[in-house]
Amino acid sequence: MNSLRILPGLLLLVIFSALNGRAQLFTPQAQEHEEVIDQELKKDSLYVAALLDSLETSRLNEANTRMELENLRYTMLSADSVKREALKARIDSLREFTAGVPVVIEEDTLFSFYSNRGGYSAQQRAVMAQEAISELGKKFNLQPDSVYIDNSDNIADIMYGPTVITSFTEQDALWAGLPQDSLARVNRALIVAELHKLKEEHSFWLMVKRIFMLVLVVVGQYLLYRVTKWLFSKLNRRIEALKDTKLHPIMVQGYELLDTTRQVRLIEFFTKIGFYVVILIQLLFTVPLIFYIFPPTEALAYRLLGYIWSPVKGILFGIVDYIPDLITIIIICVAIRYLIRLLKYLSNEVATERLKIPGFYADWALPTFNIIRFLLYAFMIAMIYPYLPGSDKGVFQGISVFVGLIISLGSSTVIGNVIAGWVITYMRPFRKGDRIKLNDTVGDIIEKTPLVTRIRTAKNEIVTMPNSFIMSSQSINYTRSAHEFGLILHAEVTIGYDVPWRLVHRMLIEAALRTPGILHEPYPFVLETGLNDWYPVYQINAYTREAQKMALIYSELFQNIQDRFNEEGVEIMSPTYIAARDGNASTVVTDPFK
Repeated sequence: MNSLRILPGLLLLVIFSALNGRAQLFTPQAQEHEEVIDQELKKDSLYVAALLDSLETSRLNEANTRMELENLRYTMLSADSVKREALKARIDSLREFTAGVPVVIEEDTLFSFYSNRGGYSAQQRAVMAQEAISELGKKFNLQPDSVYIDNSDNIADIMYGPTVITSFTEQDALWAGLPQDSLARVNRALIVAELHKLKEEHSFWLMVKRIFMLVLVVVGQYLLYRVTKWLFSKLNRRIEALKDTKLHPIMVQGYELLDTTRQVRLIEFFTKIGFYVVILIQLLFTVPLIFYIFPPTEALAYRLLGYIWSPVKGILFGIVDYIPDLITIIIICVAIRYLIRLLKYLSNEVATERLKIPGFYADWALPTFNIIRFLLYAFMIAMIYPYLPGSDKGVFQGISVFVGLIISLGSSTVIGNVIAGWVITYMRPFRKGDRIKLNDTVGDIIEKTPLVTRIRTAKNEIVTMPNSFIMSSQSINYTRSAHEFGLILHAEVTIGYDVPWRLVHRMLIEAALRTPGILHEPYPFVLETGLNDWYPVYQINAYTREAQKMALIYSELFQNIQDRFNEEGVEIMSPTYIAARDGNASTVVTDPFK
């Protein structure tokens, strides 16, 4: 600043000197001006001298300031070296526990970052370096040897032209155990070598070669598709020819389940599925191969292959690991199966009464076998459940609990009917074919299931009744009574008091004996069930063993009663007739066929 103040004075001095040289050419007036100028020059000389003194003082001050700064720099260097040694010791203690973030270019690890810089983490620095190197490697006119190192402000920047590829600090050098310059040179060499490699991969001729390989793979896949389609079309023609040669209708108990045309269509359907599976397998290998040709998509190719191979490998290893459990399940199933076959043989023997067990009826054999078979299957499921794949998973267990809850909530009535069916079976109130009366329904048992019982009435009406309803209802078994004791059929007639009761008894018994299906032994008998105001009530009782013909026997019995009473000229007082006659005709019917 002092030197700038001196410059105006020096300029004035030069100007006045020039004017003094020219002043000799002027007149006396000019001499007066010259004197004035001399006085001014003297003043300026004093000012210039003062300025020179000030400049010298400034120079001394600047020298002192430089000495102070140098001393301060030495002091700071000493403090930095102490701090550096402490930082180095701390880094050495963390080195075996801290993993660096590698800079990876196409599966090649160049170097690693351990520390942050300028607000960027080690991960971010690694990503930025990877992106910078990858972008440079894609340049068509890349010159890898043009990469250089720029040292400034204690930072070594590795650059390509104006582009900073990455930077290394003193802390990076401490982590690497090298001086900062050596670290920068080593990493520059690695970057240059990688750029040479990338340049080769992105060269023009290599790109042409890759495009040719791409075309070759696509054409190969197309030809493979055409060959596969031709083979499957030829296979379909062979299948069509089988319809009239080797294929025969599939029969199940006289029912034609599949004729030859349907068999051919079914085989063609599975053939079409096989065709699509083969094409899919081809694409699963062709598509990753296409991605593998180009380096930017090579990682995607490996990922696609991983997507294919990982499930397949998992399934294969899972099958191999599951073989011991599968053998255990097979042994359990085979053992239960042969045990059930043994029980089925025994139940058939009991049902046919070739094997008799005291207190165990033959009609219990099949229901008991079904119950035991159900329990054995339930026991088998409980045994093999832990060996099923995924049985220890929470989702599998949750689904099992949910299904069990739904079944328990929605099948209470069903379970009640099943239990009632078992109880009815072992109570033996009726058997299949028995004529029973259930509440107001009379008919023959045609089917008994664990849930319902079906009855066919005399009018051929099929009545389905839940077993739980039968358990809570009153039933009469006519067939069992007929076989064991003889079923008593009865009918009531009302005859006037003017007819001797002995005659009525004889006529009713004779009418019963004329009826087919009525037994002569035990002998029919008559009961008088009432003495009403106008007539007594007679009840004929007769035995029969044919409960299924009850309706027919009753009909013929009623006919014979009418015939027998008409033969004796006895009026049946139904409806009631007043005994006093007023000349009206008798109610006795004259048989027109006699």
